[in-house]
Amino acid sequence: MMIDKGDKLPVTQQCNLLDLCRSGVYYTPTPLNAKDMELMRKIDEIHLAYPFYGSRKIRNELWAKGYDVGRDRVRRLMRRMGIEALYIKPRLSLAHPGHVKYPYLLRGLEITRANHVWASDITYIPMAKGFCYLVAIMDWTSRMVLAWRLSNTLDSSFCVDALEEAIAKYGCPEIFNTDQGSQFTAEAFTNALSSRGIAISMDGKGRWMDNVFIERLWKSVKYEDIYLKGYGSMAEVKKGLANYFMFYNEKRWHQNFDRRTPAMVYSNTLPQKQAAA
Repeated sequence: MMIDKGDKLPVTQQCNLLDLCRSGVYYTPTPLNAKDMELMRKIDEIHLAYPFYGSRKIRNELWAKGYDVGRDRVRRLMRRMGIEALYIKPRLSLAHPGHVKYPYLLRGLEITRANHVWASDITYIPMAKGFCYLVAIMDWTSRMVLAWRLSNTLDSSFCVDALEEAIAKYGCPEIFNTDQGSQFTAEAFTNALSSRGIAISMDGKGRWMDNVFIERLWKSVKYEDIYLKGYGSMAEVKKGLANYFMFYNEKRWHQNFDRRTPAMVYSNTLPQKQAAA
């Protein structure tokens, strides 16, 4: 089945029926040569291992691995990936100057129950031919992944889709924390939160540690699945990640939870009213 833009049924409804992200329907990807794709994969690995490295040190690491590449090329590919050399983290979510920014609400806050605080972030996913982006919604206390979406563009629609799914399945959190990226400051995203009475919290600029738990999730996802499998398409990534996140939530013991899984911690710390519902 394929999307038919000439059909009477709106594209949005066609995407919902096919479980596809709306952003990908309107996007025509720009091809990259095989060498650039290989370099982007290596840049992603280096940046994940050394998140404080800028373009110069990443270029030096590439030189050490035998890649004859200039710094300008590294910078160009980092921009394509959404990695900004001046910041500590991969800044896939670049700020929009016209969007409202919100204060960071988690400083000094004791977070010990499920659905108290949720967090979200976006990461770059390399494939054998091409790349895509992954957004995940995580419960802060349990580290459980509540919902996720893939997209080949960096607009806000796939983030909103993931948020709506998480709320439909698990109810509303009290606080939702993100970085200051344009996907999360967009009205479509913030309205989905504020209309439900969810307090909006945003990290300080360049402060990746404010959302550290989801940053650690990206390491697990990539080292334990993406890098090992070498998926060839978004369809393969989607199928693989569905299996991985089920394993992550329900079978993988978390080192901070004394041989308990995120799903166990989520259910055990969920307030009684929400558990009963």
